[in-house]
Amino acid sequence: MNTDHHSLQHAYAAIFEKVGASYRDGKRHSKLTADEVAELTQLTHFNPKELNQWYRGFLQDCPSGSMMEEEFCRIYRQYFPFGSSDILASLIFKAFPPEKDGTVGFKQFVVNLSVVLRGSTDETLKWIFNLMDRDRDGYLSKDEVTRLVDAIYKMVGNMVELPPNSLQNRVNNLFLNASE
Repeated sequence: MNTDHHSLQHAYAAIFEKVGASYRDGKRHSKLTADEVAELTQLTHFNPKELNQWYRGFLQDCPSGSMMEEEFCRIYRQYFPFGSSDILASLIFKAFPPEKDGTVGFKQFVVNLSVVLRGSTDETLKWIFNLMDRDRDGYLSKDEVTRLVDAIYKMVGNMVELPPNSLQNRVNNLFLNASE
């Protein structure tokens, strides 16, 4: 399990590293301001050097200053080419707090990335809960959990042979174990 978590962190780091951009006052900047670095250092588990590296990577892929869902899915697809990763990528993208226009800026992106890669167990569990709780009612239904597990199954595609009814059995076991 620990190895799987470590591998998943590396995969997410590679995906998120490919994402990019921000504009201030209509001009593209290759570095964050000192105030932005100070704020993001407080909000994330990254140091100033890492924040500037993430920012440069963000600038490469999203020169508009914000990331759209289609861009995130395209980048995600590059790292999971053996199955259909669009559903999972879309669910992950929707877990980011959006701007008014539905896009995600660097701040939202890097704060979420920090939780995924370096967050405490509690932070990571809250992030995963938010990822699954699509109707934002504070509870997870079997349908919400099934949706995420199904998206993961589709992402791995034919890399893993799954027994019949595996998806529903896994979800039922999760709910059974949670109720004990």
